[in-house]
Amino acid sequence: QVELKESGGDSVQSGGSLTLSCKTNKYTDSRLSRYCMGWFRQAPGNEREGVASIAPDDFTTYADSVKGRFTISQDKAKSTVYLQMNSLKEDDTAIYYCAPVPRLRTGWCFPDPDFDDWGQGTQVTVSQ
Repeated sequence: QVELKESGGDSVQSGGSLTLSCKTNKYTDSRLSRYCMGWFRQAPGNEREGVASIAPDDFTTYADSVKGRFTISQDKAKSTVYLQMNSLKEDDTAIYYCAPVPRLRTGWCFPDPDFDDWGQGTQVTVSQ
C-alpha cells in the first residue's frame, strides 16, 4: 500500500515562498521503483490538477501555470519529494497532494486516472 504524508503548507503573502515535503514509501517499495512522483493541487470549486512530476532519472515536468516559479526535487535516501514554490500568487491557494505517477515507455509521467489512495494533503493559502 502506498504511503503518502504531505507537510509544509502554510499561509503566506503574495510573492512569498514555501517548500512542501512528501514522505513516501515509493523509494523503498520495489513495486514502485519505476514510478515518477507528482504533486497535485485542488482549490475550492476546482478539479484536482497536476502541478509537477519527477521521474527516477530526475526528468521533470511542470504545469504551464507554475513554470519558472516551482521546482520539484527528490531525495531518495530520505524517501522524500519536495516542491519549492516561489513568487506565490493567490491562485496558488489549494490543498497540495503528492502521489506516485506511472511512467510511460516514452519517458513521460502520466497520472493514473484510477488512483484513489490520496494522502491528507497540505494546505497552502496565499493572500494578497
